[in-house]
Amino acid sequence: MNTTTFTARSVATASAIAMALALGACSKQNDDKTIGQQIDSGINKTEQAAADAKDKAKDAYNSAESKVSNAATDAKDGTMASSESIGGKIEDATITASVNAALVKDKDLSAMKIDVDTKNGAVTLHGPAPSATARERATTLAKAVKGVSTVDNQLVIQSS
Repeated sequence: MNTTTFTARSVATASAIAMALALGACSKQNDDKTIGQQIDSGINKTEQAAADAKDKAKDAYNSAESKVSNAATDAKDGTMASSESIGGKIEDATITASVNAALVKDKDLSAMKIDVDTKNGAVTLHGPAPSATARERATTLAKAVKGVSTVDNQLVIQSS
């Protein structure tokens, strides 16, 4: 809601309250006050009601503005968390692809079906290895990839 619309509604509300109070003041039977005093009393009550309505409208506006600000902050925080999560997944996928490429280049490991899983930079290798030497080379190749924090080599040595 923009300020112009908010102000227009506040003025309309205050005017409606003022008219209701003025009519109420005029219709009361008050034998000890003159007409002028009754009008002055009605005006005072109307001014007070308008001030109260203005304060309530201002409080409502500030409350709504605070809720919008909080919602924007929550949305921003959620977006940042999502982008960090997506960024981590992209980095893990890049690491997995790089480890696979390194394993394919090795003459002993390239023919083997080795599964590479990466989570937060931690690489896990699953599958067969033709020898203990090839198994250890798989660990060395995986550790050499940028972004790899640890390697869990679960390759099983297959006898030929």
